[in-house]
Amino acid sequence: MQTAFPADHPVPPGFPQGAVSVAPAAELNFLHTGRVMVSGRMTAADVWAAVMSRPLPGLGLAFRLRDAISARFGVKRIGGFSGRRQVPTLGGHLDFFLVEGLSAQRMILTARDRHLAVMVCVTAVPCGDMTEVGLTASVKTHNRFGKIYMLPVAPAHRLIVRAMLRRLTRAKTA
Repeated sequence: MQTAFPADHPVPPGFPQGAVSVAPAAELNFLHTGRVMVSGRMTAADVWAAVMSRPLPGLGLAFRLRDAISARFGVKRIGGFSGRRQVPTLGGHLDFFLVEGLSAQRMILTARDRHLAVMVCVTAVPCGDMTEVGLTASVKTHNRFGKIYMLPVAPAHRLIVRAMLRRLTRAKTA
């Protein structure tokens, strides 16, 4: 499997094994992780495919609102998550994310714009007949708009990750 990883930054202790962030921890404006144990073996790409196969209700509307508001400030539209099965390739895209690193145990997805840089680090670490799954998001804002943008996004992101991992856990035990 492809592996080239960008210059990344380790996250503080207590985060999933192999997780990295978009900038050094002291420079981040947002850092959050969600972690669960699931039965069976999964790769990082399997994890992403599973959590993205059925986007959460309301996310489509949230992305349309985000795009409508952000476009007024010169920020590119991202369109949200398609729900389509996509095969990650190094340098390719999964919806609006660029795949910057890819291995069985870690996938690094980024989105960079004039207002912020985002990294999502998907980890899938085998633990016997189970897999420890981690979704770690980090954000470094570049300007006032980025800081304002993150005010509603940060708490919503925590809820979204929690819901995605709960769905994954249910799907793997069903």
